[in-house]
Amino acid sequence: MESLVSTRSQSWLSWFLKGILVFGFLFLVGRLIELQIIKGNYFRSLANENRIKRVSIFSPRGKILARGGEVLVGNNEKGRDYILGSGFSHASGYVSESNADEVGKVDPSCPDKGSRKIGSLVGRDGLEQYYDCRLKGIDGERLIEVDTAGKEIRTIGIRNPVAGEDLTTNIDFKLQKKIPEIVKDAEEMPDEPKGAVVVTDARGEILALYSFPSYDPEDISSAIIDPNLPLFNRAIAGAYHPGSTFKIVTSVAAVEDRVIDGAFTYEDTGVIKVNEFSYTNWYFTQYGRTEGVIGLEKAIARSTDTFFYKLGEMVGVDDLARWANTFGLGERSGIDLPGETAGLIPTPGWKEKVKGEAWFLGNTYHMAIGQGDLTSSPLQVNLIASVVGNGGRLCSPRVVGTADCKTLNIKKKTLEEIKRGMIGACSEGGTGYPFFDFKPQVACKTGTAETEEEDKTHAWFTAFMPADDPQLTVAVIVEKAGEGSKVAAPISKEIFKYWQLITNP
Repeated sequence: MESLVSTRSQSWLSWFLKGILVFGFLFLVGRLIELQIIKGNYFRSLANENRIKRVSIFSPRGKILARGGEVLVGNNEKGRDYILGSGFSHASGYVSESNADEVGKVDPSCPDKGSRKIGSLVGRDGLEQYYDCRLKGIDGERLIEVDTAGKEIRTIGIRNPVAGEDLTTNIDFKLQKKIPEIVKDAEEMPDEPKGAVVVTDARGEILALYSFPSYDPEDISSAIIDPNLPLFNRAIAGAYHPGSTFKIVTSVAAVEDRVIDGAFTYEDTGVIKVNEFSYTNWYFTQYGRTEGVIGLEKAIARSTDTFFYKLGEMVGVDDLARWANTFGLGERSGIDLPGETAGLIPTPGWKEKVKGEAWFLGNTYHMAIGQGDLTSSPLQVNLIASVVGNGGRLCSPRVVGTADCKTLNIKKKTLEEIKRGMIGACSEGGTGYPFFDFKPQVACKTGTAETEEEDKTHAWFTAFMPADDPQLTVAVIVEKAGEGSKVAAPISKEIFKYWQLITNP
């Protein structure tokens, strides 16, 4: 009996073990079918992905060239090569690698160039940003086979990158390079000067643009934390009181609207009193002297504040604002650089809305001489002088391409009268005394604009040369540096001298 039970137990155990063996065999077969047949393609794809790698080949960005073909911005081992360094950085901008928000996304303005990848360069500020799509190329790709350790075995295929488009600017290489040197060597400058220089030709094309202090576009880390704001493009984004440079606009408004004619004169007594307020002329304030009876041309040449207070009163604030808008002030010029300011043309309606205050005659006086709440950029001050120099055309300035100009329908007689006043400013007896002995003749306007600090003024100077057939228009501002004739005019003079040297060697 015991023998029978033992035999049955052994038989059951044998069948159990066989069952496990069969089940295991069937499981393995099923798993093999799943891996090889059902999911074979999937695992083969994973294996290939582990074996074959896609490696991006970043395309070189297009070069940025000066008008003569000289390279302003090129490429090296590191990325971009900024030939003039800080001397052109506000116009060139800089590049940095795409950030987390940009990776994998396509720029809608250039969808044909694919999505941003980790490590790809993106234009930041200046021409690098404004023309990023044109400068950006189309990335290539390599297909490579790797072993289990990830080591490259061979190249399977390659798609070559397409370089970005080169960009030819209107910048004069020699002039752009020289201007930072001129500013650095200028006398009568603050210890840490701030300001800007804008140079255009008669067609409104930007020949040079320099903002200072500046920064190294290949290493902006220190500039980011610098309290002097070297990344700030003062040439197009700085909003300053234009000071006496605005008297050009006031003059055009008075003559074109027939508020005055060629016979109009005004007797400067040094001060105008309105109730308890006194509005003085700079000549009276500094030297205790008066201009006597003067007309428009001498008033421009001598920058007589009292004359323009009265002119502003006669024109009226609304028409003064209208003419400021006509000159392109209070709106962006359309320059092909990011970050431009529109400036501000104040009006009674604006003052009531923003400040909750009424407009007074004194506000008109201040506006007529470029003070008060009126602000403009150095680029806009350049445009004011350009309108007189180029026969009454307002041009949308361009760093790349041709400027778009429109005629403002200012009478030729008006422009000639104001030009004579500007020539007087740069002739003996005028305010632009650094140019009294300069040849060829320069037409200019000095400016000394008040700031929030009582003892500090912005130094302005704008001019075109030659006066009879302008090739060059310059606007210079040095912040809180004193008088325009003493600080900004000498910088302009050196620019004109250098331009003559390189164009008439």
